[in-house]
Amino acid sequence: MSLTIAILGRPNVGKSTLFNRLAGKRLAIVDDTPGVTRDRRLAQGCVGDIDVEIIDTAGFEDIHDDSLEARMREQTDRAVEDADVALFLIDARAGITPLDNHFAQWIRTQEIPVILVANKCEGKAGELGLYESYGLGLGDPLPFSAEHGEGMAGLFQALLPFAEQTGATEPIGKQDEKISEDYDPDSEVEDEDFSGPIQMVIVGRPNVGKSTLVNRLIGEDRLLTGPEAGITRDSIAVEWNQDGRSLKLIDTAGLRRKAKVQDKVESLSAMGSYRAIQYAQIVVLVLDGQFILEKQDLTIARQVIEEGRVLIIAINKWDAVKDHKQARQNLNDRLQTSLPQVRGIPIVTLSALTGKATDKLIPTAFETFEIWNRRVPTGRLNQWLEMMTERHPPPMASGRRIRLRYMTQAKTRPPTFVVFSSKGTALPEAYRRYLINGIREDFDIPGVPIRLLVRKGNNPYVD
Repeated sequence: MSLTIAILGRPNVGKSTLFNRLAGKRLAIVDDTPGVTRDRRLAQGCVGDIDVEIIDTAGFEDIHDDSLEARMREQTDRAVEDADVALFLIDARAGITPLDNHFAQWIRTQEIPVILVANKCEGKAGELGLYESYGLGLGDPLPFSAEHGEGMAGLFQALLPFAEQTGATEPIGKQDEKISEDYDPDSEVEDEDFSGPIQMVIVGRPNVGKSTLVNRLIGEDRLLTGPEAGITRDSIAVEWNQDGRSLKLIDTAGLRRKAKVQDKVESLSAMGSYRAIQYAQIVVLVLDGQFILEKQDLTIARQVIEEGRVLIIAINKWDAVKDHKQARQNLNDRLQTSLPQVRGIPIVTLSALTGKATDKLIPTAFETFEIWNRRVPTGRLNQWLEMMTERHPPPMASGRRIRLRYMTQAKTRPPTFVVFSSKGTALPEAYRRYLINGIREDFDIPGVPIRLLVRKGNNPYVD
């Protein structure tokens, strides 16, 4: 059992900084700009020997219309419903504001215990705000500094009674074994025997329907959506199970061309999206059916291929496309011209808004994931190499014919092959492509990146 904590407060009081502090990892984007956090995000952590699940929330806004701020407020309300205890943060350096007073009144009406945390209390600058916070009527404030980690002992003592009720205490030191429920790429270790949840990242340009697609797949409004472009800022992960397999769906911020990114927060969001791609197993590139495979889409696709990840193309808003046959033909022509290094990339046409054909995405991803893990026996590979070199001998280098002596598959994910040559790296790129295309066709490895490394030397397995 773990104690679920919701971190609440008006914008820019340090909620995401506290979230990162308790999680022990830099998961949430932190910036001085108010309103950076929009979706609620979860992570596992520890306070002393208390096992906690932390929920970071958007800053409180007293808005109840159809605006983005109102939808952010709904996400915060859901966090309060799911939590066992709330940490209500105030900025001790700024003092108590009318918004703090308003939401202190609101939180007292909720059926959830509240711990008042006076953040930014390092030094003497926060003393006045600390004394003012007694007037909120939420009990004695806890002086704290999320930035510097001061006040953790006091927080532990405040949480202990609630932890004992839920059975969330455990031996000290277990915090190093926790796996974050939010995206943490550093936890991903790639070895031959894959285990654990498959990390599937949803990427694309802004406003193509990435968050809507994730909500449709998991069957609930977990992520903030709307007509506004650039709603998602953090990489938000959602645990999910499909057909008996564990998945970690990671929704990311929309990626625009680097030249157009001027805002610091958008730049940090883009860095998080690219970092998610680096450590994913499957990457779903979501395209807008009205603007299929534009220049930025190709840039993202090339990034995924260079990282060696499984690439699935999902064409969203397919129900709005008038000529389906012509749209598919245009896409195939563009892929053949712009991404010739990966033939047979899976394409799924769907509508995240209506749910049409979204059930085809996960089976396609699983099928391609198995191809990505495919291994070719060394014996078959060398018989094939002999046949390929007889059919089309390697070219000359320095007046002598290049000899390919031996070939083996070094690893999977992506399929990586090593060929030992008499001239080492002198093997031309055109001949490498000839071998890669032959591997893809003869060993049935379509739609995934294949790496071919050329080494100089004798057969290392002769003994």
